[in-house]
Amino acid sequence: MTAAPLSGMRWRVESWDPGYGASTEDQAELGRSTAQVATDLELPEARWRPVDPDPAAAGWAAVLFVDGVRRIDAMAWISEPAGGGLESGPDSGPDSGPDSGSDSEHGDGSAASLALCASYAAGVVCCRPGAAHLLAAEVRRGLFSTAEHATDVVTPAGRYRRVHTPARGEPAADLSLAVQRALGDVEGAVAAQARAGTASAGGTEHADGEDLLVVDGPLRGRQHLPRAIGFIKTHRSEYLPPALHRVVGTLAPGQRTPVFGLGTSWQRNTWYLKLPGSAAPWAGVVRVECSAELSVAQVVELADRSAPMLCRYASTEYKDSRAPQNLYPIAGLERALRRRLGDQALLYRAIRRASAGLNSS
Repeated sequence: MTAAPLSGMRWRVESWDPGYGASTEDQAELGRSTAQVATDLELPEARWRPVDPDPAAAGWAAVLFVDGVRRIDAMAWISEPAGGGLESGPDSGPDSGPDSGSDSEHGDGSAASLALCASYAAGVVCCRPGAAHLLAAEVRRGLFSTAEHATDVVTPAGRYRRVHTPARGEPAADLSLAVQRALGDVEGAVAAQARAGTASAGGTEHADGEDLLVVDGPLRGRQHLPRAIGFIKTHRSEYLPPALHRVVGTLAPGQRTPVFGLGTSWQRNTWYLKLPGSAAPWAGVVRVECSAELSVAQVVELADRSAPMLCRYASTEYKDSRAPQNLYPIAGLERALRRRLGDQALLYRAIRRASAGLNSS
């Protein structure tokens, strides 16, 4: 983040690329969360203040970072059984977009349902002092559709397995959420695989309990894994009361808030952490969460031990447009996973050929 005077005004430019959306919504626009908040887990509410990093906190022998990537390879329309099958026309590429989110008709008047051909992958990278290696990676492809009669799509470049998605509202939004849920399932699978020590590249090297699992995003579905934290880079809701919410804006790099509890249909212990490289309020602030099954002492220890490590891996703006929140190991893992998704143009052509074969049969 840079600061510059302009006609007597002092202002700062955040390093986070706005093309990824705002890292933090305008404070006046943050939605007030309906979650129940327990603010007195670590400190009484009246004594809330920024917590300095603990210089005596022990590090970790290894840190496992979990993340996933997704891509829409093509959009298609699936005809009703009498209509003949998958249709992938000249304008059905991943960037074209349908004219509306609802089911439509072909030119011949037959009903059709929107479908997404998606590739998605998840992986785990293991970081030790002075070294890092890919511990696990899994790639999947799916045909996401609300059509009951949809089947797998076999292409020369791979099989897109049918994933039926119940129709609830706007089909385009429903299908996009279904892809995200499928990606979350794969992330959970590789995280469990890595933690169990069964990853093909990892063996049982992390069975000593001195590793930390960092999930890029909420812990959802993975909170049962031991020594796991969720790393939330962007903020859409205001959880804390106004007086405590203001404490977050006063954090200096390396400082965190006291631990507090969150709960609705789910329960988490959580805290805010300020990463280095940004001076303006809320810029470079992330929210970290862990299982609510841990004792307060365990959560505080986890917060104190994880903070220096997360700050050490924070990216810098000249290397990453999502600095500092996009940690270096996560950025490297994303690049490795995108390579494993395959060439998008090749996959699109393979889908078109498969569509032509289905509709001519």
